[in-house]
Amino acid sequence: MFSYNYLCIFTLFKKEVFRFLKVGIQTVVGPAISSLLFLAVFSLALGRSVNQINNVNLAEFIAPGLIMMTMLQNSFANGASSIGQSKFQGNIVDVLMAPLSDFELAIGYIFGSIARGVICGLVTFFAILFFVPLSIYSYSALFFYTLMGCFMMGSMGVMVGIWADKWDQQQGITNFIVLPLTFLSGTFYSISRLPEFWQNFALINPFFYNIDGLRYSFIGKSDTHLLYGALILMLLNICLFFLCYLMFKKGYKLKS
Repeated sequence: MFSYNYLCIFTLFKKEVFRFLKVGIQTVVGPAISSLLFLAVFSLALGRSVNQINNVNLAEFIAPGLIMMTMLQNSFANGASSIGQSKFQGNIVDVLMAPLSDFELAIGYIFGSIARGVICGLVTFFAILFFVPLSIYSYSALFFYTLMGCFMMGSMGVMVGIWADKWDQQQGITNFIVLPLTFLSGTFYSISRLPEFWQNFALINPFFYNIDGLRYSFIGKSDTHLLYGALILMLLNICLFFLCYLMFKKGYKLKS
């Protein structure tokens, strides 16, 4: 049976939030600036030759993808770095010895990662508003895909943090899996313009459904059926959370 000690969960969640806010320039402001640079480069490089994508202004089409990309990458980074740093420094035992169930550990770390993703997304959104006149088309889609995306990557980050034995392994997952899947997910383009092979590849990439859904919440247009993507993301997140819970329960690479 799962235990629900809300005070313990909140305490771990608060620790995670304070951990990344202490270096907020690096963990929050930095990603927002990077997104603005991407927006500037693509707008300046393509602005004259490609004015619109799917009848939407280029900058307005790219901006939601950049916001989701920022949330995905930072949700992943939080879980991976938090657990990884605790393991490598040897103080993970302090968390494991606390009166926290395996379920509470998984929830606390994942929710901490969601918080970082959401905060980075909000900062990026407000920064982009200075240059792109974004408006929200669907608040329900905005909430759902923000939660689904951050939960997915937070869970993956926690799993990688538990699995990795050194920083190189974590960085390898980021460089060879997270970044390629992010850039091949339609962040900067519509998959309708891709050859058939790459369209099919995008449809098996869960990152695509997050970006497509968040883009819909701003511009009211999507490249695929939203219900299909929503079901995939919900099933994937259930599986990822269950795997996180099992890793804590088994003490995989956490308990000798």
